Amino acid sequence: MSDLKERLLPPRPASAINLRGGDSASRPSASGRQPLLGVDVTGLKKRGQGLKSWIRVDTFANTQVIEVDKFSMMRRCDLPARDLRLLDPLFVYPSTILGRERAIVVNLEQIRCIITADEVLLLNSLDNYVLRYVVELQQRLKASAVGEVWNQDSNELIRRRNRDSVFQNSSPDYLPFEFRALEIALEAACTFLDSQASELEIEAYPLLDELTSKISTLNLERVRRLKSRLVALTRRVQKVRDEIEQLMDDDGDMAEMYLTEKKKRMEGSLNGGGDHHSLLGYRSNDGLSLSAPVSPVSSPPDSRRLEKSLSIARSRHDSARSSESSTENIEELEMLLEAYFVVIDSTLNKLTSLKEYIDDTEDFINIQLDNVRNQLIQFELLLTTATFVVAIFGVVAGIFGMNFEIDFFQERGAFKWVLSITGVCGVLVFLAFLWFYKRRRLMPL
Repeated sequence: MSDLKERLLPPRPASAINLRGGDSASRPSASGRQPLLGVDVTGLKKRGQGLKSWIRVDTFANTQVIEVDKFSMMRRCDLPARDLRLLDPLFVYPSTILGRERAIVVNLEQIRCIITADEVLLLNSLDNYVLRYVVELQQRLKASAVGEVWNQDSNELIRRRNRDSVFQNSSPDYLPFEFRALEIALEAACTFLDSQASELEIEAYPLLDELTSKISTLNLERVRRLKSRLVALTRRVQKVRDEIEQLMDDDGDMAEMYLTEKKKRMEGSLNGGGDHHSLLGYRSNDGLSLSAPVSPVSSPPDSRRLEKSLSIARSRHDSARSSESSTENIEELEMLLEAYFVVIDSTLNKLTSLKEYIDDTEDFINIQLDNVRNQLIQFELLLTTATFVVAIFGVVAGIFGMNFEIDFFQERGAFKWVLSITGVCGVLVFLAFLWFYKRRRLMPL
């Protein structure tokens, strides 16, 4: 990995001092001003042109670092400017997979690349997932090359044993270059999102269990941050899932992504056009060339009919063959997308289960808090009842504390009688309140 990182680092531009000799560097300009010494003119030029470093991986697993500006990349891949903005690391765009005429634009998490029929162009980055993508793509391309050689040798052996064997065709599991590159990008994105979901699960479940046993401000703050991360990760996983599902639902987009077939079809049409012209270049029986520029009066109408019928037959044959191949290729791509749709859907279900667990924990905490609140209300009701009973003593004391004389004050033991009767009345009133609370089910007694 370190060797690949050193090899993929963009080369340092040469300074302006080393571009010319020492005499020319100190030579004044035509305007009489001394040139700026020690300024990296080439670096300024590259930054002005908007050069970006790209990692190029071809079909033979060869890796190369190139620096291309935006307009050259647009001409090279036949892409509009808005598609290249999706790959700009300065902007944050959701996950996107776009099929164009000559390229596939992939923006899946850290993997931002352009896939063509002959090469993969990634934005040069020292991110570990980008380097792993390059290494994995090289390994699979080399392994597929070895497998193709082995299949050719085995097919040759089968042909020698049985010339009519049905195993002479290529393997049905063969995928073109752009599909293999797209598969690795999908695998990297799904693996990255699934690893983040697993890490979130490992962190979430113990924290939620601790919160249910001990409700504190610190635990609530940690759960709040955890839920924010969960919502952001769920949004990213949902976007990748929706993008794959949208591709699976649109057969036209899937057919547009088969770049190798379109390239072969274009080359075949060019070769077919050459054969057609060579066929029309043959001389007729009367010694006149069918393709020679002759007078429209003397040119026979049969040659025009023949040319028109040949072009119509060739176009029908090409359209029928392309429709059949497109159907097969759509099925291949659909199976590929369906496999990773299941993976990303599993990750989304995992996050959904975690969110439901958090919601259940919140409901349990709310139930606990409601229970505590109900207990406080019941205790407050008891205190209010007890305060009312004690207030009876205050009423009696206020009555007997008035400034008037009665014979009851002269009796011995009058104070004991008043205190006893007031206490018994207070207890009876308190018991009466408790019976009322129990009958109304305001308090479990």
